[in-house]
Amino acid sequence: MRRGRTTSRMENMNALMRPRQGRLIAGVCAAVANRFGWNVTLVRVLTVIAVVFFGLSLWAYILLWILIPNEL
Repeated sequence: MRRGRTTSRMENMNALMRPRQGRLIAGVCAAVANRFGWNVTLVRVLTVIAVVFFGLSLWAYILLWILIPNEL
């Protein structure tokens, strides 16, 4: 079976890994955006809003920073 662009995108969506390129701080937002096929800017904006209004989100970000592995 031929592997096309769709298969490659699906493989990227299944992997939750912090990319080496396109990071601002730790790559957590980029990892979540890549995993679910969302716009990374949207995820970053929502993260900032969540941290400002709900301080607990900062702890979640730090936890994800520790748990999500780097891209090889």
